[in-house]
Amino acid sequence: MLELAILGFLAEGPLHGYQLRHRIAHLSGHARPVSDGSLYPAINRMVKAELLDRRTEPGDSAAQRHVLSLTDAGRRELLRRLRDADGLEITDSTRFFTVLAFLSHLPDTADQHAVLRRRLDFLEQPASFFHDGDHLQRAEDTDDPYRRGMLTIARATSRAERSWLREILA
Repeated sequence: MLELAILGFLAEGPLHGYQLRHRIAHLSGHARPVSDGSLYPAINRMVKAELLDRRTEPGDSAAQRHVLSLTDAGRRELLRRLRDADGLEITDSTRFFTVLAFLSHLPDTADQHAVLRRRLDFLEQPASFFHDGDHLQRAEDTDDPYRRGMLTIARATSRAERSWLREILA
């Protein structure tokens, strides 16, 4: 998802590495903080794969800054990753939000809706964090107030997201 975020933000325009890290950190929030130890190796791999272009320009002090931009191959890769989003990119909320943040870059509404339908199909499957034997445990089924809270919040979030998805797809 880090690479998708890099491609997505650079599709909006060139950025310095620091600016890119800052935007990714705001997108992923506290759940998945981005470190220089993961960001810069990913950038280097993507430059080597010719998905990104890196040029050097003078900085405010003696240090030079690297400006990153998306190549044509990088734009094609972004569109492919968005169009083909599946698996954890659909089932993991944080990963899905990264896909959702850049989904408008897909020019074809049908492709956008196909991704949203995959998410809606996933959300419509019965789910729970907990089981009682072979049965999914609902909020009403537990005396533990914290588990009941988790299940209640998850149900409300899922209900709101399903409603939004149905509205967008209509």
